[in-house]
Amino acid sequence: MKIRILIAGAILLGGATVVLAFNAFHKKTNPPDREKLIVSMVGLILKRAHYHPKPIDDAFSKEVFYKYLNQLDPQKNIFLQSDLNELKTFEYRIDDEINTNEPLDFFKLANAIFDKRIAEVAQYYPEILSHPFDFHKQDSIVLDSEHQNYPANEQERKEAWYKFLKYKTLDRLVELQSIEEKNKKDSAGYVPKPESVLEAQAREDVKKNMDLFFERIKKTYTEDERFSWFVNAITTTMDPHTEYMPPQDQRYFNEQMSGTFYGIGAVLQQEDGKIKIASIVTGGPAWKQGELKAGDIILKVAQGDSTAVDLAGYSVEDAVKLIRGDKNTIVKLTVRHPDGTIKTIAIQRGEVRIDATFAKSYLIDWDGHRWGIINLPEFYAPFNNGMGGESWKDMQKEVNKLKAEHVDGIIIDLRFNGGGSLSDAINIAGLFVPAGPVVQVRSGDGNIQVLKSHNNQVDYSGPLAVMVNEYSASASEIFAAAMQDYKRAVIVGSPSTYGKGTVQRMIDLDDFYAGNESDLGGPLGSLKITIQKFYRINGGSTQLKGVSSDIVLPDNYFSVGERTDSDAMKWDQIAPASYTTWSQPVDVPFLKALSEKRLDTSRIFHLINENIAYLKKMDKVKTYPLNIDAYKAWQQQNQQAIKRMDEVNKMVPSIDIHYLPVDESYINADSTRKMIYRDLMRSYVHDPYLMETLHVMSDMLHEPTLKQAPKLTKSN
Repeated sequence: MKIRILIAGAILLGGATVVLAFNAFHKKTNPPDREKLIVSMVGLILKRAHYHPKPIDDAFSKEVFYKYLNQLDPQKNIFLQSDLNELKTFEYRIDDEINTNEPLDFFKLANAIFDKRIAEVAQYYPEILSHPFDFHKQDSIVLDSEHQNYPANEQERKEAWYKFLKYKTLDRLVELQSIEEKNKKDSAGYVPKPESVLEAQAREDVKKNMDLFFERIKKTYTEDERFSWFVNAITTTMDPHTEYMPPQDQRYFNEQMSGTFYGIGAVLQQEDGKIKIASIVTGGPAWKQGELKAGDIILKVAQGDSTAVDLAGYSVEDAVKLIRGDKNTIVKLTVRHPDGTIKTIAIQRGEVRIDATFAKSYLIDWDGHRWGIINLPEFYAPFNNGMGGESWKDMQKEVNKLKAEHVDGIIIDLRFNGGGSLSDAINIAGLFVPAGPVVQVRSGDGNIQVLKSHNNQVDYSGPLAVMVNEYSASASEIFAAAMQDYKRAVIVGSPSTYGKGTVQRMIDLDDFYAGNESDLGGPLGSLKITIQKFYRINGGSTQLKGVSSDIVLPDNYFSVGERTDSDAMKWDQIAPASYTTWSQPVDVPFLKALSEKRLDTSRIFHLINENIAYLKKMDKVKTYPLNIDAYKAWQQQNQQAIKRMDEVNKMVPSIDIHYLPVDESYINADSTRKMIYRDLMRSYVHDPYLMETLHVMSDMLHEPTLKQAPKLTKSN
């Protein structure tokens, strides 16, 4: 149950310098092998443009080999050991396929074997789930595939599927029994269903989930999708943040970075394997068209008059990619209304803002003072044709609104902020410190640039705190590090942030092909490649180590940082930049001493520490019982940990947080926006980390350094 981060935010820089340097590598084949062309281009670019390229040799080949097989079969219950033996002839040949004109035989053979094996295992589950399981015999399952071998034969593979399906059914059965027990307590005279009936229902529920799972494999594990996996097995072996993006994924990435896209303006959710409309964005294209309603199930999606795609088995993210598109184009949704009627609705795509992405601020009344908190989910910028908001401008607006409310201090919440635009991180730093260095960037040739804020007029000079956790990455770390190095703000949160200290640039592969794009079946996609590394103004890199908090709070999220990836680039340091620290520097030792004293006597944080210890213990568990009594006992331990966390929330004094008066009409004008603002606000009401940050802010008003006028100090 190791928690792993899926995406650490990118730092992207504009410019065409890298692209121009590669004009010599244009390919002229007629007609080309699209997949081979892409792999060759990616290999050349990695070797010539990556910040610190690894040699694409046999060791590199071996890592790509196992990465790709693990992507296809992460649980090791599809391939057989004989398949691995057959494929191992390519273990040290993938580098030759990248570097030379050799065909992509490994990719093709692995796919052919996968298609054969997935068809075989798809026959297992209906037969296995057609018979009752015996949950009263002593049995167990090992779910740690990392240290397991592939099945030696079909019988061994079938046994692995039997145990896996038994485990899934047991989990569902215990859940159904819990529901029955609750019904018995809530309704006098209610007679719970016997275990045999619930066991049959559990098997049926698992079968429905498996139907959807294999349907999704059939529809979304296409050759194109698997090819993207294969190319990314190559790119991420160079470093975790170098990534190949097919055209559709590149568009989706740009939309997420900008916070604005062209779509229909509807919030989707997955329910019982179906894609459902959760809400309609007021003023958006679907709202204006008027026929699509919350509660509708999307059955199919068509691009204009093209053939509709059945969404059975699709994830929400895959469905979103189909529904979004170019401005003013038509998308047709075949939906089933709650009354059962089915209708095809044509909607013209328009601009939609992702309110959940943008900066939001609230007022907090605490300890006789008024505080402001700004939540910044990411450092967004208009990456797609100038479309989207700019986070630094939005942050400036939020700061000014809080100043107008005469707050005694501002908290910036960067927890779970995965990064984004480097320039926005620099500009936001400039809202709080005078013009000067914010971050240093080193290129692969050793050239170092000191990137500066040019805002001579500081927008806010009062007490400042920055909240972080292990998911605060990339641009978040640049901003937090700058505030720490300038001694401008106190950093509160996890022992360290994520540790992503690299810079990526997007390179369009079509720029390297001199032939006709139609020969290729469409655009080739892009490569997001690591070209630089950034460093704090004190000289240390945020790579791998991240930013250490001044006020350290125990964090439920552990083992998620850059340090968990063996391909991560190493930490190092360069000479510090010349900068002048804040005129009234934060007295970290003073604040730290007071916080540690509170934490030592805090029942709330003692419970959090107990829960973290339990989670770390559970992280080491790889074997799970298939006996119902043993499983319930194991699950009861988990429930006790959950109860401990519930106790934590109940123990946190209610934080008096509310909207800014100037924002209320804007928030209430849109039901989706209102839900987003309300849900975030509710998450703060009993937040122990915010509570301690507020204590620290109160302490800042009594800092010894604030009672005198210290001189400016200069660091070199």
